[in-house]
Amino acid sequence: MNQWNQEHKKEEYYKKAKQQDYRSRASFKLLQLNRKYKIIKNGDSVVDLGAAPGGWSQVALELVGEDGLVVAVDLNWIKPFPEENFWGIKGDFTAEETLEEIRRTLQGKAQVVISDAAPKLSGIKDLDQLRSIDLAQTVLLICDDVLKYKGNMVMKVFQGEGYPELLKEVKRKFQTVRTTKPPSSRKKSGEMYVVARGFQRAGKQD
Repeated sequence: MNQWNQEHKKEEYYKKAKQQDYRSRASFKLLQLNRKYKIIKNGDSVVDLGAAPGGWSQVALELVGEDGLVVAVDLNWIKPFPEENFWGIKGDFTAEETLEEIRRTLQGKAQVVISDAAPKLSGIKDLDQLRSIDLAQTVLLICDDVLKYKGNMVMKVFQGEGYPELLKEVKRKFQTVRTTKPPSSRKKSGEMYVVARGFQRAGKQD
């Protein structure tokens, strides 16, 4: 019965995504996280790392409004949105040339960095989890480069080896850090979301 409930819940968000014209059921994760933690506000510049197919970027565009900017990065091509304040970058966000393109596009720094990125899964749980930690550490390094002082971040990470150390690193860089699992996240998934506010590792002049 439990499994039936989980499968039903999964289908519920797939159906909602179709009904509300969202590109991905993952859109609801960011909607729920933002409702609770107020990560993104009107007028913000947002960098979405590992963005394809664009479910989080779509929500971010709604939240930042016409005065904001959403820069979405992924190895795969992201179908553009009609909004003029959306910018898609096809590239590996762990590569320096992609980071340089993010900087050029922002023309300054972002108020928010978001990432629902997951590594390419091998099916070997421990390996996939370690790859997830590596990816999350890269997101943190990019925050050092592109996130404004007192900016916010939310990223996905899988629990397991390296997870407590990663959280300690996030806590060194941000004033407040929360870990959470939004209702739209599958219960059986090991994914967690790290919500960090008040970035400290940047110049106050930003």
